[in-house]
Amino acid sequence: MARFEDSPTTPQALQGLRSIPRSIWALGFVSMSMDISSEMIHSLLPVFLVSVLGASATALGVLEGVAEATVNVFKIFSGMLSDWLGKRKPLALLGYGLAALTKPVFPLANSFSIVFAARLTDRIGKGVRGAPRDALVADLTPPHLRGASYGLRQSLDTVGAFTGPLAAVFLMLAFEGDFRSVFWVAVLPAFVSVALLAFFVHEPSDSRTQHKARRPLRWQELRYFPSIFWFVVAVGAIFTLARFSEAFLILRANSLGLDNAYVPLVLVVMNAIYAVSSYPAGHLSDRIDRRFILAVSGVALIAADVVLATATGTASLMVGISLWGLHMGFSQGLLTALVADTAPVRRRGTAFGLFNLVSGVVLLVASVVAGALWDRIGAAATFYAGASFAGIALLGLLLHIKITPAIARPAISA
Repeated sequence: MARFEDSPTTPQALQGLRSIPRSIWALGFVSMSMDISSEMIHSLLPVFLVSVLGASATALGVLEGVAEATVNVFKIFSGMLSDWLGKRKPLALLGYGLAALTKPVFPLANSFSIVFAARLTDRIGKGVRGAPRDALVADLTPPHLRGASYGLRQSLDTVGAFTGPLAAVFLMLAFEGDFRSVFWVAVLPAFVSVALLAFFVHEPSDSRTQHKARRPLRWQELRYFPSIFWFVVAVGAIFTLARFSEAFLILRANSLGLDNAYVPLVLVVMNAIYAVSSYPAGHLSDRIDRRFILAVSGVALIAADVVLATATGTASLMVGISLWGLHMGFSQGLLTALVADTAPVRRRGTAFGLFNLVSGVVLLVASVVAGALWDRIGAAATFYAGASFAGIALLGLLLHIKITPAIARPAISA
């Protein structure tokens, strides 16, 4: 793709945006459309389950934990398969298509078990698409733009993640609190997402995706991954343990008196901060050690958990939610960039699958524990536990920065 020349009047960050390949932009809009659909549903689903279908916080924790663990189990197999095929887009298209097909089930559901099945199937779709899509970003992007490209895709994804809940608020008011009507409207952007992927995202035609992994789906492949890759996996896992499911942010808002129609504002605020901070964090990480920015995210998560544990009203709730969003913006794109930096190139899809598998298993544990703490001790215990785990992750990261040189960026992207 042609590149724009630098000019004295063009900021460096803007210049970086113009240099990002068009298919990365398209992938961002694919993610944005699907997130609008998903978050219109998921921003209301915890309250719908608890207040309409009578589920407990523990049941909600099990649902979210199993759903997200399923995502990450499927990511490892889809990642390995994309390495073996040497193709990413077909698997991404399958995953987005499966997620779109599940969306009409939510407005029809009349029991916890049906919602559980629909949520699980939706997450299988996310699992199928996740690792191939993340590997495709690396395939399409030169190393010096990798952090910016992951940050851009994450920012656009997160625009959808706050647009969806914002739309849910207005629709809940328009439909006078009718959850199911909002869920029906959410079906449309899911199918728009699939169309965008099908027609506007193109895999690279050069040799970067022509090298297939020789022996897919063999655990012996793990020996090819360096220790620095496993460090990135460990840090991501501990942060996941500290963060548990965002469904508990919605329950926290509801427990502090926020009306059902307005609880999606929690995700609007969080994802607005997430979206605004993701690209600048990724762009900056292309110029300094990514671990420093990741450390800042750890401080933000600790602060968020403490504020949410002690919140007494809407103002303190929104401060905690904002800090949570800042943590997400300063961590998620960077972690994916670090996986791409440290993984063997021919096993990049597998690497993303492994990273997400570990994170998914940890999220299952974290969400179940969070729900149990909530039911047995109270909301504050859930968030204090999160702050403790975030502190462990931050200490480990700071120690690694002190004793280990900066993580080298690969000289080539293939």
